[in-house]
Amino acid sequence: MKLTLKIWRQKEAKDKGKMVNYQLDDVSPDMSFLEMLDVLNQDLIDKDEEPIAFDHDCREGICGMCSMFINGRAHGPDREITVCQLHMRSFKDGDTIYIEPWRAKAFPVIKDLIVDRTAFDRIQQAGGFISVNTSGNTQDANNILIAKDSADTAMDAATCIGCGACVASCKNSSAMLFVGAKVSQFALLPQGKVEAVDRVKNMVAQMDLEGFGNCTNTGACEVECPKGISLENIARMNRELVKANLIKF
Repeated sequence: MKLTLKIWRQKEAKDKGKMVNYQLDDVSPDMSFLEMLDVLNQDLIDKDEEPIAFDHDCREGICGMCSMFINGRAHGPDREITVCQLHMRSFKDGDTIYIEPWRAKAFPVIKDLIVDRTAFDRIQQAGGFISVNTSGNTQDANNILIAKDSADTAMDAATCIGCGACVASCKNSSAMLFVGAKVSQFALLPQGKVEAVDRVKNMVAQMDLEGFGNCTNTGACEVECPKGISLENIARMNRELVKANLIKF
């Protein structure tokens, strides 16, 4: 099929950037979206033109790197998939497709469709971990009894891949779904309770420092999240933060 692609081109963060039109013929409906961009880039290289920069890694919906807006929706028109899992059968012959990077102050554009998401890394470094002695004294996972509901809910939260779709879809550019998921995956398990107070305080403080907005319960983040992370995680994070602020040392 033949497609018209309108793609955001930007040389660097300080460059103004603009939408550029491309025509692509003989697109197979069985191609993934990223394979289609690979074909376009090969055409551009053959013409001695600058290829389009876009992020990708696993191409299996695990790493969260392939983050972009497609026709105004994070990760494209389908639900609970990443861009690399989106196939061209979701589009029709003659379609015009708009492709843009995430739009958020905390995610500055590096080049074209690539944005800097290291703000998420710094939030994780602030408290998204547990401290444990692994020097020859590792405990078997089954030694600690955990209720199945708690384990399942923690695992659901842990499926967050940090792609940033929640931030990009939110009118406030809020990262609370991401932070809520990272707090929840530990708050529900006994291993995470020891550092629970410091964790939620530090991660929320770092989130604010990075310039993310606040949550106003619009729910766009949950709708566009490729892993279906629930808004309940934001509520849990807020409860954990209230409890942490009430504790006096």
